[in-house]
Amino acid sequence: MRILVINTGSSSIKYQLFDMERAVILASGLAERIGEEQSSLRHKAFIDGQERLGQYDRAIADHHQGLDLIVELLTAPGVGVITHKSDIDAVGHRVVHGGERFKAPCLIDEAVIAAIEENAALAPLHNPPNLVGVRVARQIFPQAAQVAVFDTAFHQTIPAEAFLYALPYELYQKHRVRRYGFHGTSHWYVTEQTALFLGRPVEELDIITVHLGNGASMAAVRGGRCIDTTMGLTPLEGLVMGTRSGDVDPALPFFLADQLGLGLKDIDRLLNKESGLKGLCGHNDMRQVIEASHNGDEKAATALAVYAYRIKKYIGAYLAALGRLDALVFTAGIGENAPQVRELCCRGLEGLGIAIDPARNLAPNHGPRLISPEGALVQVLVTPTNEELKIAQETRKLLNGGR
Repeated sequence: MRILVINTGSSSIKYQLFDMERAVILASGLAERIGEEQSSLRHKAFIDGQERLGQYDRAIADHHQGLDLIVELLTAPGVGVITHKSDIDAVGHRVVHGGERFKAPCLIDEAVIAAIEENAALAPLHNPPNLVGVRVARQIFPQAAQVAVFDTAFHQTIPAEAFLYALPYELYQKHRVRRYGFHGTSHWYVTEQTALFLGRPVEELDIITVHLGNGASMAAVRGGRCIDTTMGLTPLEGLVMGTRSGDVDPALPFFLADQLGLGLKDIDRLLNKESGLKGLCGHNDMRQVIEASHNGDEKAATALAVYAYRIKKYIGAYLAALGRLDALVFTAGIGENAPQVRELCCRGLEGLGIAIDPARNLAPNHGPRLISPEGALVQVLVTPTNEELKIAQETRKLLNGGR
């Protein structure tokens, strides 16, 4: 079964093509700046153990043309991995917000599209472009099954005491105001991969997963089921991120409006685009923050400390929520590649059974690996995430009747 996984943004299409029978990735790529004068499409094919590159550097008018060009590269001599678009059996779509309705992946039909549209108010920057990808893919691949995998689905096992805000209850009843959480596909994949690596049934494990990229979130997972997560109604809540503030005093917007005269759009931009690491030290790329900190930049050092401290607080909170802890797992770009961040997050937690072995922490990252000392009470791991592969796996599972 060949499954194309696509993640559609407002001006981009990220894709990977998998051969699920051979368990290999055939191709991947990214179309960017769709709708602009200088668009680009970078394509990488894996043929006979070699990487072959293809690209377009010209205006891509819309997502339909972008996906047409992707098909052109997937079938082109030299960089193609299929002979015709009909060779694609299914398309797996990343959809950010499924609300309370979608607790698992599902086949896309008109009713599902309507429900995704209804949830657009909860994710106005993500669900509409995700739907564009769905509609275009249905036109271009009419023979293929179309499956939606929701970022929020893994978190739908969170109990009411964790997902309800202390607001008038009718806001939840009538307007669905509650904690939803995001990065669910990553937390789900990493949970399963960690259990495989440890050689234990996932149902027996209590795990804290720490997804650290430009966006960042954590999840408390008991027996393979999420019981709490740091992101909330939107992806703004929780950890300090590249440009997002994470947790702040809820009265802060009123202060900014009263004292600085900022409007709602200004405040939204400040909290989502101008805060986090960028707001604290001017850099939203963790690599730049670490480098500046090493070079004596006090703001960068403080930003790094704030970033790690917030994670450390949630580690403690989630250990309390779980009652016990088998594994603490770091993943995503920063979680997998920044040993200093991992060390800072765990420093001082030895009394909770959490410690890092310096040599293991600095070792190259090749698949899941332990970074805690031998005999540690809590096993600390680095487990690479692969959201696209998880989407492909769930798409195949759904089409095979749950197998």
